[in-house]
This record gives sequence, structure tokens and C-alpha cells, in this order.
Amino acid sequence: MLARARSVALIGVDAVPVEVEVDVSPGLPAFTVVGLPDQAVSEARERVRAAIRNAGLPFPAARITVNLAPADLRKEGPLYDLPIALGVLAAQELLPAQVLDGVLAAGELALDGTLRPIAGAVNLALLASALTLPALLPAGNAPEAALIDGVTVYGAATLTDAVRHLSGQAPLRASEPPAAEHDPGAFLDLADLKGQVAARRALEVALAGGHNLLLVGSPGSGKTVLARRAPGLLPPLSRPEALEVTRIHSAAGLLAIRGGLNLGAPFRSPHHTVSDAGLIGGGSVPRPGEVSLAHRGVLFMDEFPEFSRKALETLRQPLEDGTVTISRARATVQYPARFQLIAAMNPCPCGHQGDPEKACTCTPAERLRYAARISGPLLDRIDVVVRVPRLTVEELTRAPESEGSASVRERITLARDGMLRRQQVRNADLAGQALRRHAPLAAGPEAFIRAAARQLGLTGRGFDRVVRVARTVADLSGSADIHETHLAEAVSYRPRNLS
Repeated sequence: MLARARSVALIGVDAVPVEVEVDVSPGLPAFTVVGLPDQAVSEARERVRAAIRNAGLPFPAARITVNLAPADLRKEGPLYDLPIALGVLAAQELLPAQVLDGVLAAGELALDGTLRPIAGAVNLALLASALTLPALLPAGNAPEAALIDGVTVYGAATLTDAVRHLSGQAPLRASEPPAAEHDPGAFLDLADLKGQVAARRALEVALAGGHNLLLVGSPGSGKTVLARRAPGLLPPLSRPEALEVTRIHSAAGLLAIRGGLNLGAPFRSPHHTVSDAGLIGGGSVPRPGEVSLAHRGVLFMDEFPEFSRKALETLRQPLEDGTVTISRARATVQYPARFQLIAAMNPCPCGHQGDPEKACTCTPAERLRYAARISGPLLDRIDVVVRVPRLTVEELTRAPESEGSASVRERITLARDGMLRRQQVRNADLAGQALRRHAPLAAGPEAFIRAAARQLGLTGRGFDRVVRVARTVADLSGSADIHETHLAEAVSYRPRNLS
């Protein structure tokens, strides 16, 4: 007998429908899975057989053929265990075959019939909502999937629970999404950093407008301390933005809903030994990289020049476009990557160039080679560069109490709200005619920026980035117009020779 169940496949961060066809027919006992399965899907045969038997249900001594349609789409992961098991039971008439057509099912089976969580539950729920179908998932995935509006999610702890629900013997209760949460007090406080007024101001400007930031300073100057306070300064994400971020993390298998929808912007800090695929995404089975996991948040790259040159150069396209496209022989996937880059580096290999207490031991050639690790095109995509000098013990002890995160976050939120009301995007995302419309320059400021552009040799991209930063400085000051003082501060942040 033939039975059909509905499931999904993940293509990047998008879920597409998959029909699981199960045929149980007379013949020598065999269990075959076709439809371009990977190793994890092929091994579902053993998991499904053991799970059905250990759940106290009959497993047929017959020829079983499972087809995952469409057959030309690669099927990956253990999420097909549950729909295959349900199809086997429906083909034996232990389940009404028609009930499987009205539910989207996915889940990994343990050998004792327990359902284990899978990656991509949020993506599956989005598809179920579009198809107006309920979703049947492992109990561990139900809270995250229930975050999606317009879909009913049932969480089953075991295969037996799923069977009894579908047969009507013991219907499961629909899962409820937890309340959204955002606790700025859980983040590190900016008051921990003494002094560094210029660097603190640069961080405030960068976070308000979503501009890329490079911190240059000696070891112990506070670059990492400053960067790691960024999450506590960012305003909470809107619900659509939070769901967008959640969808990416769910597809990567990194989502674990303990509370509600996390409205905090993501903060990713990969080690400098990260591979190109780990940073940008990819692999033989494409997965989101760090730039996509930082979507709508911050990607912090400490020891910036120590990353491989190839990895750094791959940042250029996503920094400009906000997306990553990964092409493989069988498929092309696209991941969102609208992130804000915060990078930190030493001024030279030994780290003490310009240090007031320690002399630099590097030769001019060594300093040039070190600075050359950051290419000109990549540096041109960084809006704000600031020097972070190392303070002496006397300067640290005499430094007054620093401003805390709460007041800085209030200014950033006020400026961000203003720019979103005006143009619906952050200043860093303004381009083309939108930039000219929302950041117009009067005659005086325009003459100033043209003179500065000639003196600094700004590229067209650099010119626009100065205007964007000046628009943010004006927003922080509450000014509707861009004045020369705003442009002067923006120009002071432009990257120059790092050596």
C-alpha cells in the first residue's frame, strides 16, 4: 500500500515542500530510500525500524520503498525520520492515510522512539504558515516554531505521542510562543572603560548609524573592552527583524529557545583562524557563515590583520551588498548578511608604535607589511577609524567616572528612531538618490566636503560614506541639517594610512 506524508527541505534559509512517499509491498524484506538522500537520510532506515519496534508498533516484513520528491533536490539531515515512520505506519493502515496530507512533519528519531530536535524548525513553520498547514515537530522545537504567526505547532516527545495525536486517541495541545524578551542590563556596561573619550564617541556614532568601525591601538588600550560593550548599546530589534535573525540561526541549528523571541541584536566574534567558509558561509553542504549569523547585528573581528587575506577579501562583497551568494554544482543559495563590522588591530606587529611607555621594535618594512594585510578596497568600506591610545596608570587613576551604557543607548536609540522615521533604513544603508534626498548639503558644507575630498583623495564610495557618517553625527546632535562641524567630525574618522 502507498502512503504520503509532507515534510520540507532547507535551501539556504528557505524551506521548500518535500513529499515523502512510502510504498509497502510484498517481497523480500528490504528498506530503500531514494530521491537524492545524503548519508544522514539514508541511515534513517535503521533509526525508523528500531524506533517503530521499540515503540511497540509493528514493522512490516516486506519491501519498503521511500521516495523523497522532488527527486532532483538534495535531501539532507535526519528531519525525515518522523515523516518516513508515519508513512510506514500509514501504509500498514495503522494510521488514517488522509491525516498525513494535512500536516507538515519533521523530526529525528532516537532508537527508543524519542523525538530529537532538528535544525530549521522556524523555517519549517514559515512554510507551514504559507501553506496553512499545522506543523508536527519534536517537543524541543515547538517553542521556536510557535514564534511564527499564523501556524499551529504541535510538539511530540515521542513517536507514540505523534501517532496517538494523528489517530485522534490523544490530541496534543498546540504550543504557545513565550513572551519576547530583551534585557539590556544583561550586557556588559560601558562604564567599565575608563577614559578613551574619542573612542567612545566613535563607537556611539558607528552604532547609531550602523557604520563599520576599526579600532587601532596598543595591547591593553581597551579596544576589545569597548567593542564587547556594543550589544548593550544597540536598540532592540523589531519583531520582523528578530524573526529574520531567528530564521538564520534556526537554519544553522544554533537556536535554542529558552525564553521568548530574543529582540537583542546578534553579536558574533569569530577567532582569527576561522576558515573562509566559516566566515562567509559555504562548505560541501552550504551553511550560513559568521557574516550571516551577525545579520542585523555586529560582527566583531579582533586581531583584524591576523585573519587570512582571502577571508578578509571575501568580506568586501557582503559589506557592500548585505547578502552572500554561495554557488555549488547542485544549488545556489543566498543568505542575508546585513551586519555591522567592528574590527580591532594593533598599530604594528609588536603593538607598541606610538605607545608612551614602550618603544616600538618593528622596522619600517615590517610595519608596512603589517598594514598591507588590510587592502585598500576593504579599508575604503570602513566608515570610522579611530586610534585608541594606551593610558598610563596615572591617567587611569585620575580618569573620572565614565558614562554608563544606559544613557549612551538612549541617545543611540533616539537617533536611530529619527532616521528610521525619515528614511526607513539606517544611515549606513542609504545609497544613490536616497542618500542625496535624505542627506542634502547646503552650499557651505558642500564646498567643505569637496575640499576635504580633494585633500584626502576620497573615492566616490569614500565621499558617500563621509556624508552618511555626517548625517549620523547630525542625528545624534538633533540637527535636521548637515553642518560643517558634522562633516569635519565625519572626515576625521576616514581611514588613512595605517602604517
